[in-house]
Amino acid sequence: MRPEEIRALLWSCAYFFCILSAYYILRPLREEMGIAGGVRNLPWLFTGTLVAMLLLHPPFAALVSRLPRLRFVSITYRFFMLNLLIFFVLLKFSTEAQNIWVGRAFFVWISVFNLFIVSVFWAFMADTYNIRQGKRLFGFIGVGGSLGGILGSAITATLAGPVGPVNLLLISVVLLELGVLAVRRLARISDAWGAPPALAAAVGSAGANGDAGDSAAAAGGDREEPIGGSFLAGITHVMRSPYLLGIVAYMLLYTITATFLYFQQAEIVAATFDDRAVRTSFFARLDLLVNILTVGTQLFLTGRIIKLLGVAVTLAILPIMVMIGFTGLGLMPTLAVLATIQVLRRSTNFAVARPTRETLYTVLPREDKYKAKNFIDTFVYRSGDQIGAWSYALMGWLGLTMVGIAFATVTLAGVWLLVAFWLGRRQTELASEASSAEELPAASAPA
Repeated sequence: MRPEEIRALLWSCAYFFCILSAYYILRPLREEMGIAGGVRNLPWLFTGTLVAMLLLHPPFAALVSRLPRLRFVSITYRFFMLNLLIFFVLLKFSTEAQNIWVGRAFFVWISVFNLFIVSVFWAFMADTYNIRQGKRLFGFIGVGGSLGGILGSAITATLAGPVGPVNLLLISVVLLELGVLAVRRLARISDAWGAPPALAAAVGSAGANGDAGDSAAAAGGDREEPIGGSFLAGITHVMRSPYLLGIVAYMLLYTITATFLYFQQAEIVAATFDDRAVRTSFFARLDLLVNILTVGTQLFLTGRIIKLLGVAVTLAILPIMVMIGFTGLGLMPTLAVLATIQVLRRSTNFAVARPTRETLYTVLPREDKYKAKNFIDTFVYRSGDQIGAWSYALMGWLGLTMVGIAFATVTLAGVWLLVAFWLGRRQTELASEASSAEELPAASAPA
């Protein structure tokens, strides 16, 4: 870290801490409600999630086009806070039969909520920090989210029994509002010292140390100007860009394999535990372990791994781990093996793969950072869930057992590995091209 970055970093961590605390309070409730609604109904819940994503992306993109970033971020989070209050009332006063259907709707809503709040967060980070800052600092910023995940998981694991799961929704509402306050402070700081990536790189090139892209000096540029453009730009830009399509492929393969593991988790947990409160507590403790392991990695290893191995190799770590994990699950499909794989896979994703994946967007224009990224992080992500959910059901219908599906997933992860290498190399090329293009105007810049 550099001294001028510390305040912005701390507010970034606080922002991520609040929104992930809110989510991890709710996540175990979603998992339990999905099982309570019937494991065989999960593919239909994934279908509902995909439809909800498709309906929400255009109005979100319209907000991005017309409003300053601080306003559309605040509106997005407060929309979800209002939804939480509505679900609190429905879950509190519905009958047992109605509660199952409200729980299914809640499952779909949470599956939309978690992607939107995290996508908006990382888009804001990519718009605040430049390429080289992202490689150095995104891992540390992730620590804030991991600590929030630990707190949220601990709250649910501790209070789900004595307080009741439904009452925990109100704590999430408070945390989301604190996240809005944090992002407002961050916006003021970043507007004061940070330039857009291209301008920051030019100023850095003209500076005494010649470290293009890392300057934190104020260099102008108003990030609160509306981004403009069409509300369909996120979709059309993805379709025209091989680089963005590469990110789409990476995301699809990640979510398909994650969905396969999710369904195997649902089957094993449903066969192991009968009590709903016990299942909720198990999921919360799993989340707690994931976040503890993630924090240690983010604090001491993430930034160094990205700088040492480069984007391509770092992106490849998760596909390799998934290949190893599904091989182990195919050999021993037990609760202990499943829990081990889930903890290692998810902590690796949060600590290493996710920050690296977010650096892919730092080489893109501002419009793509919010619109194309949101389309990929929400609709494409849930499309992968959808493909994975129905593919899993189809393989079961064709007679493949849990073991057979596990070994089939190993092959799919091999394709994912190749995509990771290509995407990482392409990001490096684009970053190099951007630096070369910025050197010329920097040379003639006034002292």
